[in-house]
Amino acid sequence: MSRQRITLVTLAVADMARARQFYEGWGWTPHGSSQPGVTFYQMNGAVLALFGRADLAADQGRPGATLGTGAVTLAQNCADDTETDAVFQAAVNAGATVLKRPQTVFWGGYSGYFADPDGHVWEIATNPFWPLAADGSLTLPPA
Repeated sequence: MSRQRITLVTLAVADMARARQFYEGWGWTPHGSSQPGVTFYQMNGAVLALFGRADLAADQGRPGATLGTGAVTLAQNCADDTETDAVFQAAVNAGATVLKRPQTVFWGGYSGYFADPDGHVWEIATNPFWPLAADGSLTLPPA
């Protein structure tokens, strides 16, 4: 089995109801196995989880630790600039904080950044050098 994979990304949240409201307002559907302290969202081959901040610190064996945000960027690539704009605006409409509106960038693509209500940073981008599969998944082209 390949070690070069991620199957679950967990985001620490201060207020589960607020976090769920944002992600559901952005168009994400919670999975039926979600529980009061954790919400799961099925993605293409992986899962996104929302977990209460204090509970996550305790689960990590670091009760009372201050868990930060913003040092990691989650990214969603889109098929074209129009889709990038639509996905970005949907997040803003759901309550995201705009960090940088989508724009043409130095590497030849088009991208923007926002933060969710807990400060987790997302990049929404079009990368003309990385075509997406029909299901939206990404496999890097040969070098």
